[in-house]
Amino acid sequence: MQSINNQIIQITSGRGPAECCWVVAQILKLIIKEASDLNLETTVIHREKGLENGTLQSATIKVSGRDLETFIDSWKGTIQWIGQSHYRKFHKRKNWFVGVNKLEESKGISFNEKDVKYEFTRSGGPGGQHVNKVSTAVRATHIPTRLSVFESNSRSQLQNKKEATVRLKDLLDKQSLDMVKSQAKDGWQNHNELDRGKPTRIFKGTDFMPNHKKQKYKSNRKSDKQDFLRRLEY
Repeated sequence: MQSINNQIIQITSGRGPAECCWVVAQILKLIIKEASDLNLETTVIHREKGLENGTLQSATIKVSGRDLETFIDSWKGTIQWIGQSHYRKFHKRKNWFVGVNKLEESKGISFNEKDVKYEFTRSGGPGGQHVNKVSTAVRATHIPTRLSVFESNSRSQLQNKKEATVRLKDLLDKQSLDMVKSQAKDGWQNHNELDRGKPTRIFKGTDFMPNHKKQKYKSNRKSDKQDFLRRLEY
C-alpha cells in the first residue's frame, strides 16, 4: 500500500507582465480542481499578489496524497497561454508563459517526543490548597530549538502534559511552515527566466480552455486513410 506523502510546487510568472500574473491565478485554480478530482489534498501556503486585481506573481501549494509524482510531472515545466491581453487591448503579443516548479522540500523541524524535556511545577492562580500543593503544571521544552510552552489549565498532570505536547508540536509546525514560506518567496525572487521551448500544457482563449490539438489528430487520421485507399487501387 502506497504511503501518503507531500510535495510543494510553485507557480511563477517568472517576473512576467500582468498577463502572466493572470495566467498564474488561472493555473492555481486548475491545479486545485484537478488535484481534488484525483483525491489529492492541496494547501496554498504562499501567494505573491500581482499589481492587477485577481492576479498573482507566484503561488506555492502543498500537495498531499498518493502517486504525487505522476500528477506533478503532468504540470511541471512551462505553461503557455494563447490569448489576447486583458490589460493592453491593442498589444500584439498572443503567447504568454509561466512556470510550474517542484520546490525541494525543506527539512524543517522534525518533532520527536524524545527531544522534549518536561518540568512539573505547582500551578499558580485560584484553585484552593490542592492546586497550590500538587505539581500539576507542565513546562515542555523542545531541546534542539529551545522552544517551550507552559500548560496549567487542568488539575491533571497527565492532561497538562498532553496539552503542552500538542501546543509545542503546533509551534514547531508553524515555524516549519514559516521556513517553507520564506523558501517560496526566495524561489520566486530568484526565478527570472522561463524555458519557452516545449510547454508542458497549452491553454487558449479567455475561457482558458486546454489546447489538445484535436483537429491536427483528425487530419492526420484522415490522411492515413486516404493513403491506405490509394494503395488499394494499385
